[in-house]
Amino acid sequence: MKFKLPEIPPPKLISVLRSYNLLPAIVFLPTRRRCDEAALEVATDKSQKTDAEKQDRRHEIYQEFVAQYPEIRTHKHRKIVLRAGVAAHHAGHIPAWKLFIEKMMQQGLLSAIFATSTVAAGVDFPARTVVISNADTRGNDGWRPLQASELQQMTGRAGRRGKDNVGFVVLAPSNFQNPPQIAQLLKSPPDDLQSKFRATYTSLLNLLDAFGGFAQVREIAEKSFAFRDMAQTVSKLEKQRDKRLQILREKIEKSGFKFTIEDVRAFERLTNARLRLQEKLPATRNDIRRRWLEENVEAGRVVTKSRNGKRFFLIINVHGEKITAMRDDGQGATLSLPHIGRVFEKRYPLKEASIEEAFYEIHEGKNPPLDEPKPSARKNDADEAAEIINSLIEKILPESENEDEKKSATSFLWTAWDDAEFLEKTTRDVDYLKSEIWLPFEHRARVLQHFGYLDFQAQKVTARGKWLADVRVDRPLLVGEALRHGFFEKLEPKQVAGLMAALAADSDRNFGELYLSDKLLDILSEFEEIVFDVSNVEWKNGIEPAPEMNFSAAATAEAWADGASWDDLVFNTKAEEGDLIRLLSRTGEALMQIANLKESNAQSATTARETARIILREPIR
Repeated sequence: MKFKLPEIPPPKLISVLRSYNLLPAIVFLPTRRRCDEAALEVATDKSQKTDAEKQDRRHEIYQEFVAQYPEIRTHKHRKIVLRAGVAAHHAGHIPAWKLFIEKMMQQGLLSAIFATSTVAAGVDFPARTVVISNADTRGNDGWRPLQASELQQMTGRAGRRGKDNVGFVVLAPSNFQNPPQIAQLLKSPPDDLQSKFRATYTSLLNLLDAFGGFAQVREIAEKSFAFRDMAQTVSKLEKQRDKRLQILREKIEKSGFKFTIEDVRAFERLTNARLRLQEKLPATRNDIRRRWLEENVEAGRVVTKSRNGKRFFLIINVHGEKITAMRDDGQGATLSLPHIGRVFEKRYPLKEASIEEAFYEIHEGKNPPLDEPKPSARKNDADEAAEIINSLIEKILPESENEDEKKSATSFLWTAWDDAEFLEKTTRDVDYLKSEIWLPFEHRARVLQHFGYLDFQAQKVTARGKWLADVRVDRPLLVGEALRHGFFEKLEPKQVAGLMAALAADSDRNFGELYLSDKLLDILSEFEEIVFDVSNVEWKNGIEPAPEMNFSAAATAEAWADGASWDDLVFNTKAEEGDLIRLLSRTGEALMQIANLKESNAQSATTARETARIILREPIR
């Protein structure tokens, strides 16, 4: 059910909470923009009460922070916080500003903060009350309902340790609110933990280099928390298989025959194959005849309704399985393709003289029936296969001329057939589930083999793969190919920054309105040839290629590395400061990874280190 509830204006909401002694509060709102707007609305509302002593203390802390973090001196929200004691807190703000807000909240100098749901995880905000205004949240893939664990994180912020006996949670109306859904989530158990373990190029290279073989890597992957559910299923199947195996072993011991477990399982496999062969033959005969009829039953030919039919029909029209025809007595008729018997050789024009000639020549024996294809060849092949199977079964039976003993042994094998079939099926299921865990690694191993980072047959990491294993970035193979083709060696720092940012940034995030330089555009266009080559090999090996490069991120990093001031970068990109900080931090961190490759890629490492130093200047830390 959708609830269209009018939103309480933030100033009124804060006033009501104050009247019931429910401040300080964390008000969770669905978007960054709404958080900023709400803080501004409260700050500009003249009815809000101010505490002069707290206001003075906020100014003191602000001056302390400005001395340490000068980038917050001109923050657009500074007057809102200092005057009104309210703030917005979300990923769009720079880290220094968020630290300042958290410090204010911890000292009880803010009456409210407006935050997105992501703030609830990992940040200690002492608040008496939590206000939930939305049952949905916005993620990378658009809007989705809140999860139980997310709501528990949010509501868990209610109540200050050592100050409040209880915390309060208030549901506020809005277009994104759904009280029944919130109530249900509050009763729900926490969501299952989701492992972040993934089959990646870097993890494969490091595991293989450390343990020396695919078998060990596979064993480690199977024990991963990421595959716990699958591992439980595998464990359950293996226990069932072991139990059935013990039952079969006891049956063999009691039988007195010198069969092994493998003998019994081989008998099941062979008889199963023979059974499938026998079941397939009748269908094969029908298929052969049907195809023959479809090819030869056509207008102008004479047919009979059955193989021994005495009445003849001249076909007028064929439409799918429905056949329109004329009988030899001149009457019309409708036939069905599967019921056709004989088909005669000659084709006659559909005109009166020819129709008479068609029936006359049948009676005169001048129009012979077509020869039907015989499945004898298939039958002979099937018989030959059955003979081979029977000879193999014979080898399993005791070497004795006593027919009664052989019959008794065969009878026992049939009594153990169900057990053997269960073992076969369970073993296949276990192998399939385990392959589901291993296959992503195997696919990546084949890609790495193609580009020379791994020797698949020898199960060894090559010298090239050893240095790639040390590059811990989001798209290691693309970065590795950039290094292998010498891209970093021929570029200036600002171009290196642009290329790395294009690879480090989320592909779907827009970092502003700056334009690439012609030089960087040419470089990225050239590098796209490598991206295409890598993507093509990944597709062929069942791997989803890496997302496209982010050109807006490249332009932003290029401008920053070229000496743009922070204020100019923020103004010219029109991007949020927090997003810019995150982009440039990730770019700098990725460059520092390459800077560590002093032995294998000395020149590239030097360029990367110089570029990282430029990128990670204030306010990027």
